[in-house]
Parts: sequence; structure tokens; C-alpha cells
Amino acid sequence: MTSPIRTERHDEVLVIISNNPPVNALGAAVRQGLEAGVKEGLADASIKAMVIRCDGRTFFAGADITEFGKPMQEPGLPTLVDMIEASDKPIVAAIHGTALGGGCEVTLACHYRIAVPSAKIGTPEVKLGLLPGAGGTQRIPRIAGVPLALEMTAKGDPISAKRALDAGLIDKLAGEDNLEADAIAFAREVADTTPLPRASQKTATPDPDAVAAFKKENAKRFRGFEAPAANIACVEKASDGSTYAEGVAFERQEFMKLIMGVQSAAQRHIFFAERQAAKIDGVPADVALRPIKRVGVIGAGTMGGGISMNFLSAGIPVTIVEMAQEALDRGTGTIRKNYEASAAKGRMKPEQVEAAMGALNPTLDFEALKDCDLIIEAVYENMDVKKEIFGKLDAIAKPGAILASNTSYLNIDEIAASTSRPDDVLGMHFFSPANVMKLLEVVRGAKTAPDVLATVMALAKTIKKVAVVAGVCHGFIGNRMLMPRQVEANKLLMEGATPEQIDRVHVEFGMPMGPFQMSDLAGVDIGWHRDPTRIENIRDALAAEGRWGQKTGKGFYDYDEKRNPTPSPRVAEIIKEFRSKSNLAKREISDEEIIEKTLYTMVNEGALILEEKMAQRASDIDVVWIYGYGWPVYRGGPMFWADTEGLKKVVAGLEKHGFKVAPLLKEKAESGGRFN
Repeated sequence: MTSPIRTERHDEVLVIISNNPPVNALGAAVRQGLEAGVKEGLADASIKAMVIRCDGRTFFAGADITEFGKPMQEPGLPTLVDMIEASDKPIVAAIHGTALGGGCEVTLACHYRIAVPSAKIGTPEVKLGLLPGAGGTQRIPRIAGVPLALEMTAKGDPISAKRALDAGLIDKLAGEDNLEADAIAFAREVADTTPLPRASQKTATPDPDAVAAFKKENAKRFRGFEAPAANIACVEKASDGSTYAEGVAFERQEFMKLIMGVQSAAQRHIFFAERQAAKIDGVPADVALRPIKRVGVIGAGTMGGGISMNFLSAGIPVTIVEMAQEALDRGTGTIRKNYEASAAKGRMKPEQVEAAMGALNPTLDFEALKDCDLIIEAVYENMDVKKEIFGKLDAIAKPGAILASNTSYLNIDEIAASTSRPDDVLGMHFFSPANVMKLLEVVRGAKTAPDVLATVMALAKTIKKVAVVAGVCHGFIGNRMLMPRQVEANKLLMEGATPEQIDRVHVEFGMPMGPFQMSDLAGVDIGWHRDPTRIENIRDALAAEGRWGQKTGKGFYDYDEKRNPTPSPRVAEIIKEFRSKSNLAKREISDEEIIEKTLYTMVNEGALILEEKMAQRASDIDVVWIYGYGWPVYRGGPMFWADTEGLKKVVAGLEKHGFKVAPLLKEKAESGGRFN
């Protein structure tokens, strides 16, 4: 096999070059080639300095994570970076694109670093439940100090070349298009430097105040995660007077704990699951896509406006249609307000706001949709209304235009049947707020054409969404699994649990909020029949009294002016009244029972979804729940979590409470199988 590493001589400078597309991942062949390149430079008396650089779009963007869980081929990354640092000839890292993870650790081991202004450098291992395992947690604080080391390792966001230069992580900026020549010139400049600057020989100053402030500031972000705490502990170790060797031994110990743990396995599972979700069963990878040059959106409400923003931000013009001028003005006003809020936070430039708004065509004329390549209907959940709209679209839309509904529950095949072109119809279920939430459920109808499905899945990437293919069933994947959770949570209220107990169990599990907090945030009145005299359940009773959630200051909880919740005596009374009407005795409900009834039932529903082929794979269900509903990523999604709980335990929990167990779940439990 040809090595992905080659060397080129420039007089007394040896340039070691990696060409391992797409991102120069530090796989075994790359590590072996780098080792050979450095040895070549050391063995040649006429070479005075070396430069490490990469071909293609980026410097080393990280380890090859397909090697995780397999025996490491030598040299391992820690051995390689120590060898680079130990060189008695200066080695310069020449950085473009991103130097991430192992790539960042290679640069830290080099004696000098030069980067183009657009480069970024970072250690995102924490996002896979890990830490930089080749001395990164020890070298960064020694070069750049404790505060920046905490931010880079425990949060994992990359920093710009300019910031890295100011912090001393980079020594020099190169010309944007002149990296190699500038790096070689820099290598010549430092060729005779003695002693060489080595990160491991520097000392990090302890900064307990910075550590305490960092922990406090990020407490909410880090809640439930193990890896941030391990990264923080390693950075503290680098600055507590320990030798570099002691720090690296501590880092190795923490790394091994994490890589053998469930959380990192869960986070790596989601990393791969997200990529897998983009693959469509039964559709050739090379199917020709339909061009999407203009998008139409019907409805300028919260969903329609948010959906439009996704396309406008990606530079795709949008025609948005409403029935009344007031609704249209309100919708476009909200879009502008959202963009201006982003600009005020520095996330957009004012000219980008104007460009996005300039690409929006707000109109009351339905006929204006005739030029659109994709039209998304985003009106309220009413089948008759949707069928009427699609009937009209059928007459107006140009041949080959894709027609999509943003329905969360309704039958796409029934909607498609109201047109003469059901092969052009599918569901595009965005999650609210649509301009923020990353998930997109793409609903494949019985007659949806393969190129229509492939086009929308590819388009999802363009608008920065994580798309999952779903089949046609009530609620698709996410909402269908949400239903048993909500039903069982309400039954538990009737039997003696309180909204705050059920919500606390879900938050302690890692959810951003529990079922009743979610109901109050979304609006208790959503989907309510609007008849205050018709009270059939607890929710009807709350809605009839105007307890519509946070927006009215009271729902399942009472809220103060800052929307802080407190348990509501009135809600306790309403629950008690319903309990006595149903002749149910109040009993003690354990936290374990809440988990079994609200979360095991979701897994059971997920198994039915897989059996019915409404999801392509178990990992797709996990992606839906991570990106659409805030399932904790360190638990890897409901199906991965069920595997880690043990499917026998899940089945036993369901059977104990009299639930009918999905055949697929039962079969896997009995055979010792797993979903993932």
C-alpha cells in the first residue's frame, strides 16, 4: 500500500506531507508515515529543520475513530507526539483548515506552529465523551494557561487562529495562500534555535478561581456528563505542581475510564448514527437529484417563518404565502426580528440579514408558487384543510416540483391522494422552533419517488438539519413514541404521583424537562377541543380554567413574572377530584415505576416502529430523540439506552405492569440480542 505520507526537500528543510482525504484522519498508516518522515529528517545531517503539513482541505482533523475499540497499531498517537517533541531538530506545524483532536495534539508536540488566518484549532474529544489522550490536557495549560485549557478541553469548541496566536498556541500567522512557503521560511529562521521550546518542559500556573468560575458557569451545560469533569481534573493536574510524566499518567488513567464507559460509547454511537441516518434503504446512492432553486412556504406563522429562515440562511430564495396581509406582515416581521437578534449577538453581519430578507418574497398570491421547485405546506393540523391546499397546489405547481407537508401526525398518503402526482409528495416534519431545532423527519409516502426522497435528504444537509427517514404512521417516529410517555405520565398522576415528582425523575435521567414542564412550555391548550363545559380529563380541567401553561402564568405549575415554576395547590385539588371520581386510591409511586411506565413504554413503541418498518434502523430512532426531543446524548437515544439497561430488564419491567411487549423486543431479549 502506498503511504499517505510523502517527504519533499527544500534545501536544509524537510517537508513531511499527509495526503489522506477527506480530513487527513490520523489512522495507523498516517502515524507510521509521520514517524518514518521524522526519522528521515533526524538521520540526514544536511536537514536542519522539518515542517509537517497536509494536502487537501484541512490539517489533521482528528483521530480515525473507526479504530476505536480495536487494538491500537503502533505507533500510538502518544508515542508519535512524544517522538516529535523529543526531536533535536526544530519541527514546525503548518496549519490550515482545522487542527482538531489528535491533529491539535500533533501541533502541540511540534516546537513551533504557523497557521493561515482562517484556520481553527481545538480538542473536541469531550463531544465523544473523551479527553485529548496524547498529552493535550497537559500541554495546553503549560502553553496557554488554565482558563483557555479548560474551555478548549471541557467544552470542546475550536478557537480561531487569531485567538490561538494571542494565547501562544500559534507562533505566527502565514499568508492565506502562502502557507508552505511561509512555513519553510519560518523553519529556516528557527533552524539553529537552542534549546528548543518543548511544551512538556513548561510550567502551568495554578488558577483555582478560574476553575471554580468555569465549573459554576457551565454547570447546566455539563449536567449529567462525565467527560467534562475528567477534562477539568486533568487540566488541574497539569497545574498542581505534578511533573509532566505524572500529569500524562493521570490523563491516561482518566482516558481509559472514559473510553471503557457507557457514556463515551453512547456519544460515539450517536456520532456514527447521525451519518448512517443519511443513507436511504432501497434508493441508489447515485440517483439524480432534482434542482431546488426556489422554495415556497404556505403559512407565515411560527412554523412557516422558522422553516423559511432555514432556506434563506442557506442562500435559497423563498416565496412565503399567507391568506391575510396582517398575518403576512406579522410573519415577515418575526423573521426579521429573529435575524436582527442573531446579528446583535454577533452571529450574523448586518449585510447577511439584509441578504436573507432580500431573498424573501412575501405574498398573498397563491399563484406565485408556480415558480417554486419545492413547496412546503405549514398550516395547522387539519386533514381537510391540507387536502384542499394540496389539491390547489396540484393545479399550480410546475411539473417536477416537490410538494411537502410539515404535518406532525397526519397521513401523508391521504394528503398525496388529493393530487394527481403522489410520487412528488412527502412529509417534511420540522421541529419547533424550526430555525433552531436540528431534526427533520422526512416522511416517505407509499408512492414517493426515490429521487424526491433523495433530493430532500440532501437538501436537509444544505440547511444544516439532521434528517431521518420515517414511514407513514400516526406521529411518525418521535411523536408516536412520545404518546405512550404522555399517556402513562397522566395515569401516574391519577394513581398518586405529582407532576413535580414525574418531572424530577425525567430531569434526573437527563432530559431538559419533564412531561408536564414540556406541556406548560408548549401550551396546555394545544389540541384542546376549546369547549370549557366538556371536561373529560385533567388537561381539559386545566384548559377550561385558563391554565394554559407559561403563557398564562399557570398550567400544571404556577409561574412568577420570571416564569419560575412552583407546585400548584389548585392542580393538586383538580387531580384529587379526578382520582375520587374514578374511585382510585392514592398510593406511593416509586421513581423506578415512573421510569418503567414512561420510558420502557417508549422503547416498546420503538420496537413496534422497527417491526412495522416505519424507521429504517434502531439508530435512526436514537437520532430522532437526541436531536428532536433533548434525550441526553450521553445515554445514546432510547434504543441504545435499552441495550445498556438490558433488554431482559426492560421486558420484565413492562410485564410487571401488564403491558403487551412488542414481539421484536421480546425476541431480542430472549436471544440476548441488541437493537444496535
